[in-house]
Amino acid sequence: MALRKRNGYWHYRFKYKRQEYTSNTDLAATSQNKKDAQVIEAAALQALKSGKTPASQMETITFRDAVARFLPSAEVRYRSKPNSYKRIKTSLSSALMFFDKLPVNAIDAARVDEYKTWRATEHEVKDVTIRHDLHALSKFFQHAIRHRWASINLTREVEIPSDADAQRMYVLSIEEEEEYFRRAKRLPDLHDVALLIVNQGLRPEEAISLRKEDIDLDKGTIFVSNGKTKAARRHLDMTTESLEILKVRMSRAAPWIFPSSRNAGSHIGRVNSAHDRIVAHAANEGVEICFVPYDLRHTFATRVAQAGIDIATLAALLGHGSLRCVHKYVHPTADHKKSAMQIFERKVKEARRNAKLKSMRAA
Repeated sequence: MALRKRNGYWHYRFKYKRQEYTSNTDLAATSQNKKDAQVIEAAALQALKSGKTPASQMETITFRDAVARFLPSAEVRYRSKPNSYKRIKTSLSSALMFFDKLPVNAIDAARVDEYKTWRATEHEVKDVTIRHDLHALSKFFQHAIRHRWASINLTREVEIPSDADAQRMYVLSIEEEEEYFRRAKRLPDLHDVALLIVNQGLRPEEAISLRKEDIDLDKGTIFVSNGKTKAARRHLDMTTESLEILKVRMSRAAPWIFPSSRNAGSHIGRVNSAHDRIVAHAANEGVEICFVPYDLRHTFATRVAQAGIDIATLAALLGHGSLRCVHKYVHPTADHKKSAMQIFERKVKEARRNAKLKSMRAA
């Protein structure tokens, strides 16, 4: 059992039979009121032990109505991180289909586990999506507890896929890349965005938001001016192929390299839709394309690492401020690891041989 100060009042929080109960004592959070608040907390626990439930203290509200009241609050909370809000809203749209008009205080851990199974089987989503869905649901239940719609964060009672399990990345082979770009030629915007991503390691939103003023054809550089962090705002040297693409696009009248870049979110949607058309067309011909546009960035990172470029340089190219973040993009092949060990062995043998010669000369 524990008291805590919230909004100037003493609140209590405790667990009973694996269920968490929280409430406002309505007493100002002063030292004089602390003992009285503890008495209220003890009385609430005793009521539960006597068979009484706290249902009367909670508002009965349907999941649908609760989400409608939660989302405006979440939008304000995440206004500095709009993508996080969009992810929460998207995840809760699937939860609305499942829980719908079920009262929030009637949902239990078993029902949440059924929702998780439903997403995996009915919608065939991957672990990374299930992880996002459950994290969004966790944010919702935290809000529900504060508003007395629920007594516990039920997502803590179900297994959430780990980062390792949820992480999905795909690295294209050269053959897959050639097949994809052959098909993408009929969609020039998609073709050029995808080439810039795989050649320069750009994030999709960075590529589609490029302005003419960010491009220096004489120096052969790209300035990523719309990066989300200081590290993401970076200068990149163009490959020959990137330079040829941008020469053509720089000759057009618009200030943007790609159309509709003023609304990056809208253009990302069009890029994804164009990619999906390529995938569908290929599937009709019996060819499987099993990656998303962001995987082109993963492919760039892996190829750079396999070329022997140090990880600090790779982090700078990708626009990461932390070396730890870069590891998830690097997927050395068996041949690459074998080559690394051969280089290691050769260097060690050479060092030992030189040391032995030095020792013999000294003798």
